[in-house]
Amino acid sequence: MKLIAGLGNPGKEYANTRHNSGFMAMDLLADKCGVSIQTEKWNALTALVRIEGQPVLLMKPLTYMNMSGSAVIQAVNFYHIEPEDVLILHDDMDLPVGSLRIRKNGSSGGQKGMKSIQQTMHTEQISRIRIGVGHDRSGNVPDYVLSPVAKADQQLFKETLEAAAEAAYAWAYLPMETVMNRYNRKEKKKEEE
Repeated sequence: MKLIAGLGNPGKEYANTRHNSGFMAMDLLADKCGVSIQTEKWNALTALVRIEGQPVLLMKPLTYMNMSGSAVIQAVNFYHIEPEDVLILHDDMDLPVGSLRIRKNGSSGGQKGMKSIQQTMHTEQISRIRIGVGHDRSGNVPDYVLSPVAKADQQLFKETLEAAAEAAYAWAYLPMETVMNRYNRKEKKKEEE
């Protein structure tokens, strides 16, 4: 069993915000799998799927971002899932819109949902897909991450979410190196007008 969790905050007021990038990518992944993530279990919305024959639990924690680990650890413990079989999708302010970074492990980089998961699982050996949302120049991080991506960047952001969903799908059955080589992407340069 593998676990793919997309991070975000529950509630309509957060639905299209930068901080809900993980939720948005998970919905695209669920569409690709022909399901909707709607079974409530372990303080999360979940769906069991098979990806290329591999059983995978899709999850959207309902604990709010900073407590994501409390939902993830319940599923990990129930299914006896090893850390290397967990993938987390989340927003990342250190990456510009249009960038996607896939990593096998490492620190949370200040992303509080990822930090919560690492703390509850007692390891940094957790794969993640970091979805670039750009950086706030004003320094008001909460307002920035809890607002939508700028209109000028929305198409690029949508393409990046689609790429994140495709990468998560591939992660379920391909070696991590292959997924990283295929889907890691830097910000695309905007075409000259």
